Parts: sequence; structure tokens; C-alpha cells
Amino acid sequence: MDHAKNGQSVQGRPPAIGDEGGIPSDSNHTVTGPQRDLNDRLKPEVDEPVSRASSDRETSPHQSSHTVRRVLKIAAGAAIVAVFGWMPLKAIWQISSVEAVVNARIVTLRSPIDGTVSSKPGLSTASSVTEGDVILRVVNARGDRTRLDDLRRQMSRSDNERPAFAAKLASAHALQEDLARQASQFREGRILQLEARIAEIQSVIEAAVSRREEAAAAVERASSLIKSGSVSTVEFARLIRDRSVVQQTENGARHRLDAANVELTAAKNGTYIGDSYNDRPSSVQREEEMRQRVGDLTADLAHADAEIYWLSAEITAEQFHYIARSEADITAPVPGRIWEMMTSTGEDVRAGQALLKLLDCNGAVVTANVTESVYNRLQLGKQAQFEPNDGSPSIKGLIINLTGASGAPANLAINPDTLNKEPYRVTVSMPGIGTTGKDCEVGRTGRVVFDNPPKS
Repeated sequence: MDHAKNGQSVQGRPPAIGDEGGIPSDSNHTVTGPQRDLNDRLKPEVDEPVSRASSDRETSPHQSSHTVRRVLKIAAGAAIVAVFGWMPLKAIWQISSVEAVVNARIVTLRSPIDGTVSSKPGLSTASSVTEGDVILRVVNARGDRTRLDDLRRQMSRSDNERPAFAAKLASAHALQEDLARQASQFREGRILQLEARIAEIQSVIEAAVSRREEAAAAVERASSLIKSGSVSTVEFARLIRDRSVVQQTENGARHRLDAANVELTAAKNGTYIGDSYNDRPSSVQREEEMRQRVGDLTADLAHADAEIYWLSAEITAEQFHYIARSEADITAPVPGRIWEMMTSTGEDVRAGQALLKLLDCNGAVVTANVTESVYNRLQLGKQAQFEPNDGSPSIKGLIINLTGASGAPANLAINPDTLNKEPYRVTVSMPGIGTTGKDCEVGRTGRVVFDNPPKS
């Protein structure tokens, strides 16, 4: 009951303002929403002197932090303006191209023969190749092999003739040896015959010398007896005649001896002298004829061997030519990437027909177009650098061609005429671009920055 009364008395009297000017709450802290609003309205007026004092103490730190934040904002803005303003300003000061693209020369591979094309599996324009790789193969199943067949027929005929020449030569050698043996026997016999005749003639000469001495002695005796009349004149004349006959007989024998010695000397030298034959007997003549035959057969056999050797070399060369006319491997002359396939497997092609185009990635260049004022300041051989648009590191190079408003070389993968913002075109070599194989980055865009040359 007392509690109820206390409650009524609290609700019945107005709220009292406490020491701090606020509306005190009851002991149970049961302050409602309207009471908090009223307390918020009345508290500033009651606490005004106190808040002014505290505000004076907090003003200085607050203002200093606000100033720091403002300075930082100004510095950040200045940095952003400097960075994003310096890049366009730098681009204005630099001598650079309007457009630039990585390019490479095109190598067109053509068919050397007529035939049917075949390629290795998986070959496409994305395929990279190295120098010497076989890309395509052309086969001509109807290649002309007439000359090869003719050479093989000649080779077969020469192979068949050679054994006949060898057999004839062997037979001629055997007959020549037999005739040579007969001629040697005849020579030896003739020499023995002449030696025997010389011995006979020498005996005849000795007998004639004895008769000549006897006749001379008889004539000498008769000449001493004729004075005494013991020998008649007729008998003396007969003795003188007999002496003369014996002397002539001796002389004749000596002449026959000389002739026999001549024949013997000639026979020893291989020449035969006689009345019934010429300087060569029949066996010697046949042996000489057979020697000539052997020489002819030897020459024929050597000719056959030489012809076989020549035909073998010609057949080998013609086989190589026939293979070259009937089969051809299309190999990559440079490392790079296939740019365009101009034929397909199974297609019949003619000699000289273009089969594919290959990027020469080792000779990659950068083609760029520039304004007229920049173009007139450029010189061949001057330094330049390519700055890719993807943010990659710049690559140094040299100016190798200034084509101006005329068309650039037409064997480039990307026609420089596609860079049409400015008509003046420049070609820059980039040895360090490293575009080989799958890294052949033809078509990569950017810009070329040139060294500042002195104005003329």
C-alpha cells in the first residue's frame, strides 16, 4: 500500500530538475521515450555554460586534424594530376608512330613436280615448324621412267656380252701360248740347223785347204821336174788347173760359211732368212695374228667393263632423277609458323603451284605508320624501340626501310596498308623480339618510339 502511494505521488508531481539540470529518473531507471526527448531538449540549455568551456578546450585538436586531412587530399590530387598528365605530355614530346604491328615476311612453298599432296596428321595454321621439317609430300605415281628402263636394258645386254668376251679372250690366250711355243721350238731348231751347217761348211773348208796344199805341192814338184823333161808340159798345165779349182772350191766354202753365220745371227734375233720362206715362218705369223686378236678381245672386254661401270653410274643418277620427278618432300626453309594452307590432302597439284605460306619468324619486323613531320625526320639505321600495348618490356631495333606513302613490300604477313591512320610507313627490324615457333607474335600491336634526331 505504501508502494502504491509512493508510485502515485511520483506520477502526481512534476519532475524535478536535478543538480546537472537533467530530469532524474526513478530508482528503477524506468525512463520512457518522451522523457528522453524532453531531457535531450532541456539538457543543452542547462549545460550550456559547461559545454562552452569544454568546446573551447577541444577546438584546437579538431581543426589541426582537419587541416592535415585537407593537405593530404591536395597532395594526392597533385600526384594523380602529375602522373596522368605526364604520360600524355611525354607522348607529345616523344617522336613515335601512330600505329605499329609486329609483322613477318611470308615464304611461299610451291610444288616442284606434278602429283598428289599428302600431309602429316594434325597439320594446321597453328602448327609451328623448324628448319628442315617435312610439311607436305607430293607423289607422282605416273612419273616418266622411259630412260631408266632403257639404261637397265643396256646394262642387261652388257652384262650378257661380257662373259662371251671373257671366254673368247681366254681361248685366244691359250692359242697364242701354243703358237708362241711352236715358234720358239722352230727358232731353236733353226738355230741348231744353222750351227750344224756352219760346222759342215767348216769341215768342207778344211778339206779344201788340204787339197789346195796338195795341189800346190804337186805344182811345185812339177815345176822342178819340167826342166829335166820328166814332166810334160800338158801334165804341168793340168796340175796348175787342179790347184786353181781347189782354191776356188775353198773360197766357195768360205762364202757359204759367211752366209750361214748371217742366217744364224738373224735367227738368234728372231728373223729368219731363207729361199723357201720370208722373214717369218707360219707359226710365228699365226702367233702374231693371235696376239693381235688377244689385244682386240682385251680392248672389247675393257670397253664392256667401262660401259657397265658407266651404265651403273647412269642408272644410279637416273634413279635419283626419277625419284626426284616422282616424289618430293616440301620442307620448311626457315623456322616459323604456317600462315596459310593453300591445298589439302589428296589434291592433285601442278609443278609450280603454291601449296602453303610460311611465316619467317626469324626475320620478324615491326611495320608502323607515322605523320609526315615525323617521317621527314627519320633516317635509315637509326635506333628505335617497340612498346607493346600489353605492357610488355620495350624492344630495341633499327630502322631498315622508309617507304613513305608508297606501298611497302607485298610479301609481309600483314599488309602495311591496313595501318591507315597515317600514310607514311616505316619498317623497323627487331632482332631481340624472339619470335620463333609458337612465340611468333605476328599481329601484336603497340607503338614505335624513335630516337630524337637533330632537325635539319
